[in-house]
Amino acid sequence: MNSIDTIFSILILVFSVVIHEISHGYAALALGDPTAKLSGRLTLNPLKHIDPVGSILVPLITSLFGFTFGWAKPVPYNPYNLRKGKWGPALVAIAGPASNLVIALVFGLSIRFGYISLATPFGEIALLITLVNIVLAVFNMFPLPPLDGSKVLFAIIPYSWRKLEEFLTRSQFLIIALIIFFGGSFVTFFVNILAKAIIGPLV
Repeated sequence: MNSIDTIFSILILVFSVVIHEISHGYAALALGDPTAKLSGRLTLNPLKHIDPVGSILVPLITSLFGFTFGWAKPVPYNPYNLRKGKWGPALVAIAGPASNLVIALVFGLSIRFGYISLATPFGEIALLITLVNIVLAVFNMFPLPPLDGSKVLFAIIPYSWRKLEEFLTRSQFLIIALIIFFGGSFVTFFVNILAKAIIGPLV
């Protein structure tokens, strides 16, 4: 990956994770919690969302290994303000990956049906946008904390399994490190399935 590709990848990643986090905030607002709005986080201004480690350092380091990964500052919300009971946090969590999937569908289907040509520079950017957002959607739906999929898992499991939730939450930093560095093939498997379903035989 050359320097220009790295810069574009990081820019695309940053704006994709910003939209991801904003979607969490709007979902929380729709369910009755204004915390993100009151914190000034419902904005596309990336400066409000950039995490020095997750949005700059980690993307730069992972780019050296041929892929770009990172995150933005989590949008705050108060689960006790949410409607829908135990499903409130799960719905807020799903909103993030869902926004990435929508972005991937818009650009990916535009490529698939010929509205955007891969033979053009914009086509290459559109493909990168599609793939980055597929990766974000897949990765964040892993049912392990602190990822969004864990909120869905915790909404599904019975209360008697709460010790599992506590254990996974305590171990979340170790879990995220293991997924990033050793779960690549598992993530790639699902990313390839989604990419082929959206873009077709072009990838």
